[in-house]
Amino acid sequence: MVERLVGGVDYPQTILEFQEWFATDDACLKFLTRLRWPDGFVCPRCGVSGQAWRITGGLWMCRACGRQTSVTAGTIFDRTRSPLRMWFHAAWYITSQKTGVSAQGLQRVLGLRSYETAWVWMHKFRRAMVVPGRELLHGVVELDETYVGGVSRGNAGRSSTKVGMMVAAEMLGVKRLGRIRLEPSPVESLQLIGFAQRVITPGSLIRTDGAQELKRLAKLGYEHERHVELGSNIPAHVSLYGVHTVASLLKRWLEGTLHQGLGNDHLGYYLDEFTFRFNRRTSRSRGLLFYRLLQQAMRTEPAPLPTIIAAKSDHGARLASVEDLELRLR
Repeated sequence: MVERLVGGVDYPQTILEFQEWFATDDACLKFLTRLRWPDGFVCPRCGVSGQAWRITGGLWMCRACGRQTSVTAGTIFDRTRSPLRMWFHAAWYITSQKTGVSAQGLQRVLGLRSYETAWVWMHKFRRAMVVPGRELLHGVVELDETYVGGVSRGNAGRSSTKVGMMVAAEMLGVKRLGRIRLEPSPVESLQLIGFAQRVITPGSLIRTDGAQELKRLAKLGYEHERHVELGSNIPAHVSLYGVHTVASLLKRWLEGTLHQGLGNDHLGYYLDEFTFRFNRRTSRSRGLLFYRLLQQAMRTEPAPLPTIIAAKSDHGARLASVEDLELRLR
């Protein structure tokens, strides 16, 4: 059953409402409590629900097992020392900007002392933009591998220094796009086959170029159409309009928003942000997007600073150095 939310009741609709609703940290905490436990407190240790009381420090104590926990424990806000009001302002700013937000822009708006803090906050929110178990693409879906970066003379595709992306785009009609999915391209072959199985519902019609290995899709429960044959005079951007349109928009977004902050181990999370924004491009309510981002943030595990800085992206992309990548995106 789809959750029906009402603007002005479940989420603020304007900046004035936002400021009135979340004037204090306690108001923010109550809002997060409703998001995390809409049907009442559930103990993270024993799973017993509805048997707890609030104690000092904003903690909840389970009557069944005695476990003490906070609303933000186990979420991206876990152990934060910053006021929740600042986190809420960050979430509102991120979702109210249709074209995207850079860490530098977030630092300026929030008045943060360091760029590094803004960068970390952006990455925490990016981890909340895609949740496990999301609905797969279906219907007619274009599938391809594309590349972003500067001009690489004399080379093409994997032989160039460009960055590879796997793109799947729902087609709702002639030049009408639905939802999309993006992932960095791994080095190994047949990567598009696995990508398709992860993001596209079996039985869907998948349109691809003339790559021979993609014929396997027909044996994996999909309908398969090859729209670009080798040697064809029809440009790929005409036959596969959806994926090439997405690639073009992605490149412009990277250049315009993240030209100073694109890290080689975090590309997958930048793609997640672009996907989050693209799939909600027709939404008329920025307040609803704010609600959804915080709702997903309460379901996303903590991302401690060392894991964000040092750990490689969960998407497993192997990319060029940060400096090289930034030069190619300018």
